[in-house]
Amino acid sequence: MSLGNIFDIAGSGMTAQSLRLNTTASNIANAETASSSTETTYRARKPVFAAIQQSMLNPDQHTFGATGSGEQGPGAGVRVEGIVESEAELQMRYEPNHPAANEDGYVYYPNVNVAEEMADMMSSSRSFQMNVDVMNATKSMMQRVLTLGQQ
Repeated sequence: MSLGNIFDIAGSGMTAQSLRLNTTASNIANAETASSSTETTYRARKPVFAAIQQSMLNPDQHTFGATGSGEQGPGAGVRVEGIVESEAELQMRYEPNHPAANEDGYVYYPNVNVAEEMADMMSSSRSFQMNVDVMNATKSMMQRVLTLGQQ
């Protein structure tokens, strides 16, 4: 693995965490939206990530650490597989005077746990920052390598 690959790996991590932040923000923004039916109620969304294997990027190149037993070599980043909706039960509240109440007086609220979403937001923000730190450290190492011959 070269130092240049580190930028690709950290960049894919930053992209993934940015998407995670966006879905978390969407969940928090819709946490208190009311609806009269379960079909139209907002459901919490979560991104699904998967590791990109080095052998998928360069199938003809032999990667360090890969074995002949069909095992994958080192990782080469992360990709977004998709965004899934939570299957957790929706919150049903009895509010007969609410404009969105159904004929029985119930209003449906999303299955968004704001405390959990805030924890996800802090985690993804910190992960994004760690990828930035990796890129900065790599840049610093590359600059030091360039100055080795100048002394």
